[in-house]
Amino acid sequence: MRRMTPKSRTGIWILVAALTVLTTLVGACAVNPVTGKSQISLISPAQELEIGREGYGPVIREYGLYEDAELRAYVNAVGQKLARVSHLPDLEWHFTILDDPTVNAFAMPGGYIYITRGILVYLNSEAQLAGVLAHEIGHVTRRHSASQLTQQQLYGAGVALGSIISPTFQRYSGVAQTALGLLFLKYSRSDETQADELAVEYATKAGYDPREIPAVYAMIRRISDQSGQRLPGFLATHPDPGDRERITGELATQAVVGKGTLSINRDGHLAQADGVLFGHDPRQGYFDGDHYYHPNLGFQMTFPTGWKHFDSHSSVAAEEPNQAAVMQLSAAEGAGDLSPTAYVASLKTNGAIRSSNGANEAIGGYAAWVGHMIVGAEGQPPTTLDAAFVRKGTSLFQFLGRSASLGDAHEGRIFAAIRSFRALTEAARINVTPDRVRLRTVSTAGTFDAVARSLGAAAADVETDAIMNQVLATDRVAAGTRLKIVNRLH
Repeated sequence: MRRMTPKSRTGIWILVAALTVLTTLVGACAVNPVTGKSQISLISPAQELEIGREGYGPVIREYGLYEDAELRAYVNAVGQKLARVSHLPDLEWHFTILDDPTVNAFAMPGGYIYITRGILVYLNSEAQLAGVLAHEIGHVTRRHSASQLTQQQLYGAGVALGSIISPTFQRYSGVAQTALGLLFLKYSRSDETQADELAVEYATKAGYDPREIPAVYAMIRRISDQSGQRLPGFLATHPDPGDRERITGELATQAVVGKGTLSINRDGHLAQADGVLFGHDPRQGYFDGDHYYHPNLGFQMTFPTGWKHFDSHSSVAAEEPNQAAVMQLSAAEGAGDLSPTAYVASLKTNGAIRSSNGANEAIGGYAAWVGHMIVGAEGQPPTTLDAAFVRKGTSLFQFLGRSASLGDAHEGRIFAAIRSFRALTEAARINVTPDRVRLRTVSTAGTFDAVARSLGAAAADVETDAIMNQVLATDRVAAGTRLKIVNRLH
């Protein structure tokens, strides 16, 4: 199950009651590490640390951790080098690669920096990686998240994070939900300009050539254009304050004056990118029409015909096109080895639900409980959810859904989808392989278009490969050049 983007979650949020967090903060003034000036802040440095620390686990659960020790060590080494020359060199910094195909990077308060494998393969040098990480470090040192939270509190908006059922049935602590909520807030244009300035400053101080940074923004814009103006993750939460490529280029030109030789390290970065997963990893679940297969967890099921699909590391969901109904499948929290019936009883005992009405049955040969649950915090109107729990080996799968009214046609489709759950045994569906980035050396000079096609019929579309190498399809490529090419092995 792979990540849902903030945009794709919108429809599902029709089911939720907003959870307001950070309601007991006391106003104070704090010194900004970058400017050295006092600023009004309802978030103390200690609270920033707590938000970042508590948010780490939920972020990994939602996005996935990319399990490549060598690549993780490489990114961490570059990040720590930058952190040492930042305005908070003594902060305990954390640099994490997420197993997510989107082109994205983001920061959480307290020194927690995240970068996706999706953007790593599009970067063409260590200096470009340094520019991206330095930008996110700049958001932390400038205390942009703390400023956002303060503004939310001053204007009474709060930070809300959706749940498919109710605030009493949340997976994470209030602080962790605050951290996740920050991921859906956009930085202001002035925030972005400040982070860009700090990116150039930190990269240069760490010995990297900041003139590599502008090409990153050109690359991101090309990805956006290729996808029909649908902004990739980075631009979705990092609004462009203008001509970013030009502005960072001017800043970089000024920064390198008198600095001597600065590092780019293209070859070293390309070597690290070799073999990295590209795009969605089907082993973590994939759709074929309305049918869903999960090779790693060994199950399959069929969602209602024509419903929209949303797939993340922690859940998979479907929504009726007119938002008249929605359903979600995830792992039941804290289920241990409880049977479906015992787990439902524990939810009532723990106050996670008000009541339940259902019965035991077998689904796909597995023990299950199917029925309805009443949820809702005290003082709030109750909500009735379609629900089911299926025990498959060590996993207890949780199905939750809701339609406009009990017993309507959409509810029938939800329960039919739940009852379609069964084991995945078809070898062809189980043994799927993800696309990977591979380094190839050009043997004969030519245009990138011709060269890319000569490197194997299994390569991805030429424009994708061209953007990844930050060239145009019509550009000439010399013999001996090393290129990143997406290989499809299935």
